[in-house]
Amino acid sequence: MQVLLQLTKASAGYAGHAVLHDIDLTIHVGERVAIMGRSGAGKSTLLSLIHERLTERVALIPQAAALVKTLSVFHNVYMGRLDRHPTWYNLRNLAWPARRDVAEIEGVLDLVGLSDKLFAAAGALSGGQQQRTSVARALYNGRPIVIGDEPVSSLDRIQGGEILGTLCARHETTILAMHDIPLALSHVGRIVVIEAGRIVLDHPARELSAGDLVPYYGG
Repeated sequence: MQVLLQLTKASAGYAGHAVLHDIDLTIHVGERVAIMGRSGAGKSTLLSLIHERLTERVALIPQAAALVKTLSVFHNVYMGRLDRHPTWYNLRNLAWPARRDVAEIEGVLDLVGLSDKLFAAAGALSGGQQQRTSVARALYNGRPIVIGDEPVSSLDRIQGGEILGTLCARHETTILAMHDIPLALSHVGRIVVIEAGRIVLDHPARELSAGDLVPYYGG
C-alpha cells in the first residue's frame, strides 16, 4: 500500500504545553482510520498535526461545525470550493447563485438529508443539521482525504452510521476522531487509541471488540 503519511517520534502542543509525545504513525492511501480515546487525550491535536502535513489534499470537518450562521446552507457548503474560483465569481454567487452550483450543492445536501434546507439560514438549523451541513461542505470539497473531528457526534447512531458510510464511500482516505465505539468498529478498518498524548493501541478494527476499547474511556 502507498504511504500517505508517516510520523516518527512526533510531538505537538500549544502555548508551550506538550499534548502529543513520541507519536509513531503511518497511514496508507485508502485506509479508514478512527482516532479514539477519552476527552483531552490528544485526538484533536493529532488530527491537526495530520492536517498540517496533508492540507492541500484534505476536506476538513472541524469539531465545531464552523459555519457562517448568517449565511444560507447553500453558501456555507459552497465555501468548500471557495479557493477554486476567482474572487469575482465568488462575489457573484454570494448575491446571485449560479444554477449549476445550486443544482450541484442541492445534490450533495440530499446525501445528508438537507436538500429542503438549501437556502435556510445556517444559524436557524438544529445542532445536528449544522453538523450535517459541515459534512456536506466536506463532501462538496471533494478532495481525496477527509479528516473529521467527531463529525457525527450530534447525530443519532442510525443517522450517524449513514453519514459515515457516505463519507467513506466518497473519499479515498478517511481519518476521523470518534468517541462512539460501535460506530467506529462498524465503519473503519483501523482503530488508533490515544491516551495522555501517546498511542496506546493501533489495531485492525475487525480484530477488536467493544470490550477492548471501553477501558480507555473509563475513569
